[in-house]
Amino acid sequence: MDITLRSAAEQAAAVASSEISATELLEKTLERYERLNPPINAIISTQLDVARARAKAADEATAAGESWGPLHGVPMTIKESWDWVGSASTSGHPELIDWRPEENSEAIDRLLNAGAIIYGKTNLPVSMADWQTFNPVYGSTGNPWNHEYTPGGSSGGAAAALAAGLTALELGSDIGASIRNPAHYCGVFGHKPTFGLVPITGHGNPGSPTMLDIGVGGPMARYATDLTLGLDIVAGAGGLDARGWRLELPEPRQT
Repeated sequence: MDITLRSAAEQAAAVASSEISATELLEKTLERYERLNPPINAIISTQLDVARARAKAADEATAAGESWGPLHGVPMTIKESWDWVGSASTSGHPELIDWRPEENSEAIDRLLNAGAIIYGKTNLPVSMADWQTFNPVYGSTGNPWNHEYTPGGSSGGAAAALAAGLTALELGSDIGASIRNPAHYCGVFGHKPTFGLVPITGHGNPGSPTMLDIGVGGPMARYATDLTLGLDIVAGAGGLDARGWRLELPEPRQT
């Protein structure tokens, strides 16, 4: 099987065993991105120099016998609404196109600390508030299985990128099926965690005084087993909440 279509866990194992380097895996993923993304517009912004530098550093760490974590060397993308230093977080609003966050979302830092090589962001509807994926900043996203159809929403770009093999793992968000709807439309997997399980600081429109009620962040993947991997990485109390509770989830009974 093409390594870009393997699970995130299998990709990480391939990097760890030196079956492939993080740099080679990233370049293979980017080849798919360059070939398959233009017709569907799933990934709407990238930081390729940042990703390539990080992949090189991951290879140097591997050569030294070090591992950054369970996603060491694995390329991935994230929903546009998550803050990632160096990229815009517009939630589809044209007036925010020039705004850049000064720090990453806590969930994004957790992915990076686990070794992920984030290279791009995926499309969404305005304010993450629709079951389709169009906004006036980035345009429309098509379903990889039929470009005339929608991938769903609001994490539609994430689901489309997964289905097209442009990423093995994604971080979406959900209130009214924004993970579950596009996962269904694109034939991938998504998990809406319990409210508060995943920190959503640095997510959504900048300047919002409070978190959206019942809004959550959660993993999306081509393989159900990668949902466990992703959730284990991003879940847990964040910020001031870390003083009040800690997370101890049992092993899943079935995947």
